[in-house]
Amino acid sequence: MSAGRPSEGAGCVSWWGFSPARDLINTGPVRHEGEVNLLLVGSGDPRHILKTIASLKEDDVLHVWLFESSMEVMARQMLLLYVALTPQETMGLNEKTEVFLEVFGNSMIRSQTEDTLKRAALQLSLYISNTMESEMHPCLDTSLLKFKERDELVRIFKSWMQPSASPTPISISKAWDYRVRQHLGTRYDSKKGCFDWDLTMKLHDKGCSVINKQQYVRWRECGLAFELREGVYQSTNPSLLSPRVFNQKGNRVAVIGYWGDIVSGPYISFGTETEDESLLKTQNGQHMKTAQDISFANVQEFFQSLSRRQHCPAAHQPNTDEEPPPPSHDHKPVPINNLMHLNRVSVNFLPLDSLQKLPKKGKYAHFFDIIYFSTSCAHHLGSNIWQIAAPDALLVVELAKYILDLNKEQEAGFAERVSSMCTEAGFQPCREAKSDDVHAVFTPQKDIA
Repeated sequence: MSAGRPSEGAGCVSWWGFSPARDLINTGPVRHEGEVNLLLVGSGDPRHILKTIASLKEDDVLHVWLFESSMEVMARQMLLLYVALTPQETMGLNEKTEVFLEVFGNSMIRSQTEDTLKRAALQLSLYISNTMESEMHPCLDTSLLKFKERDELVRIFKSWMQPSASPTPISISKAWDYRVRQHLGTRYDSKKGCFDWDLTMKLHDKGCSVINKQQYVRWRECGLAFELREGVYQSTNPSLLSPRVFNQKGNRVAVIGYWGDIVSGPYISFGTETEDESLLKTQNGQHMKTAQDISFANVQEFFQSLSRRQHCPAAHQPNTDEEPPPPSHDHKPVPINNLMHLNRVSVNFLPLDSLQKLPKKGKYAHFFDIIYFSTSCAHHLGSNIWQIAAPDALLVVELAKYILDLNKEQEAGFAERVSSMCTEAGFQPCREAKSDDVHAVFTPQKDIA
């Protein structure tokens, strides 16, 4: 191979987003109050869900509608929500945060995390299989999915439970190295210099100076983003594997491998912004904390907000001033309906053809108060979105700031294209919104009949 392939850096599967977690309820000029219907299109991970829940007032009602363009990403969203909703008495706060970040951002995980992942996959598989007989968990509602989509989710969860049972077990280390070689081409032999350039001249230049060089290079080399405690990271994280179809001699062949981002990294979702100024302190021009430290602090704070919002029967309402009971260490599987139930919060998983079908259903006419599109799904923006947007809705579109393989002209061109598509779809820029160069915010045009 004589040259690298820059377009391969971001990958074709969005395992995580290319923007920091946002409180979407407070994104517009006026905070949405009361009952809010939020549509997330291709967010890739639950960062926006967790941060938005953390900002809710006691009487707020939040209904999240989640669309992903692949069943593998949908399955991983369910897995991460399962971990997030695990009761604190079953898994302690620190351990839960560690497990979440390992599963979220690591190609290789510890054996303890692998066991937790397999137990979660078993419970999710049983839950999906019994969808018609069992009551839906409000934050894992799959009742709108088609039978074939539920079957596919069950297949994915079972593949996570017994990855070694595959006729040809996948080595994620080899899959990762293949992607790096494919991306860098002739630059592979000087890859550390390429990694350093991407970090210092791109990520740091874009305001992510808190991302530590040693951690970033480690992730670029082998996919290990979060090494949170002493341990051996040698088990494949099956939630980051998926098929990709290639043409080989005229035949379409599905190849299982790692097809996600290998350039920007999973630190952006939780690790580059924080309201705790002490985590951003510098000494002699160097950050004292890393993106890993900030990710841990932010995710742990989000999990604490979930615990405060969990629904408990009145007779057993805990005193929030008391310490939570010590976590159990027997690590028994937690059935889905034993996960935390959050007051006035629901998460609904949508079928793969939803963006075409929702505008045709009267129930969803001018229904969504906030609609979020990721960079990878911006091509789905069309006039049908206006039909499902509430009259005072916000349309938030993730821009390409953190797609590192794009130059400044391409990044600006993407933003212009997004603006043009939204205008054609019946939206106008929201001048009063909290604007930045990471998201563009729009509202419906008032003169459309």
